[in-house]
Amino acid sequence: MVAGFLFVLPAVLFTMAMFIFPLLMTGWMSLHNWPLLGQATFLGIQNYVAMVQDSQFWASLWFTTQYTLLVTPPIFILAFLLALLVNSALRGIGIFRTIYFITVVIGLGTSSLLWVWLLNDRVGIFNGILLDLEWIQQPVIWLVDKNLAMTAIVVSIVWKTVGFSMILLLAGMQAVPDELYQAAEVDGASYWQRLWYILLPLLRSTFALALVLSVIGSYLAFDQFYIMTRGGPQNQTITAVYWIFNNSFTYYKLGYGAALSIGLLAILGLLSILQLRVLRDDTAY
Repeated sequence: MVAGFLFVLPAVLFTMAMFIFPLLMTGWMSLHNWPLLGQATFLGIQNYVAMVQDSQFWASLWFTTQYTLLVTPPIFILAFLLALLVNSALRGIGIFRTIYFITVVIGLGTSSLLWVWLLNDRVGIFNGILLDLEWIQQPVIWLVDKNLAMTAIVVSIVWKTVGFSMILLLAGMQAVPDELYQAAEVDGASYWQRLWYILLPLLRSTFALALVLSVIGSYLAFDQFYIMTRGGPQNQTITAVYWIFNNSFTYYKLGYGAALSIGLLAILGLLSILQLRVLRDDTAY
């Protein structure tokens, strides 16, 4: 028993240092007026009351939800198609898996700066291509219009993250026993029938994991909006995390920022539970 405890002790200490203690500290800060400098003042639940009454917080949360609903379907559709393409034993298929996954290892900040350059109205490659094709008559300023900016960011994030979901789905596909496909083929099942009745049901738990990670990542979106739009135009692209950042490090209301963080954590927890319940694989019990 002692040996087992010693084996898990490093993981326990790491979790406490990197998650439990910061979470408790954030919860404690959320109960105070916590300035950047000076003495903190206990407020009780006043920060949470202010959060409920904060129209900008709810507006940013709604915008984040819209962004999540827009970015999640293309990620999953493309990830599933790419996973089907690379789920074979063809020679050299590992090269394609690497190509599709390589964008994941690029930092999100670096990726966002790259897309700012690609979308630049003067030197950006997209405007250059569209002008050469005569699809537009003058350069498009992509990031000053809410709808165009949202489209550009969704495309950039799909490009950046689709490889991660692809790898998760690929791992799930490779865990399906070949005997199931062979038996179905002997019974006369077509490729689409094997896909629909064997692969998709057995991928349900993998879909649940990938969906939870994707939704959480989308609700925590910050870097791409901070770098590409700065929350503009007219604060129309401020996400929930962006609003937390503004309150904490622009307005120096660290206590209120902590309360917003706890509120967002609670919302993400409820969303994750809901997704796991909906996509629960009852055959595993």
